[in-house]
Amino acid sequence: MAEQYHEPIEELSGRDRDFIRALNSLKEEIEAVAWYHQRVVATKDETIKKVLEHNRNEEMEHAAMLLEWLRRNMPGWDEALRTYLFTDKPLTEIEAGGSKESTSGDLGIRKPPRR
Repeated sequence: MAEQYHEPIEELSGRDRDFIRALNSLKEEIEAVAWYHQRVVATKDETIKKVLEHNRNEEMEHAAMLLEWLRRNMPGWDEALRTYLFTDKPLTEIEAGGSKESTSGDLGIRKPPRR
């Protein structure tokens, strides 16, 4: 279990470990969606296709539930999800925090002026 942590586990609070549990579970659910989706589009049998579609959609539901838990509990998620979900704006042009996000990879870090 310790392999899922990049920092010493004793330095992480119980709350932080819950965040990691949710984030790891979210990764697993999204991975399962990808696996089921590939199987859905590859199969020729309509009966198994329906079963696999059902399973894929269940995994999407699980992922959504985890995102909602993260939104309610882990700082930063609420703002990010409110900014980027349920909008028709171009994703690379959405304003976050009142300033337009850069699409150039520029983080706005500048060298201090020379004195």
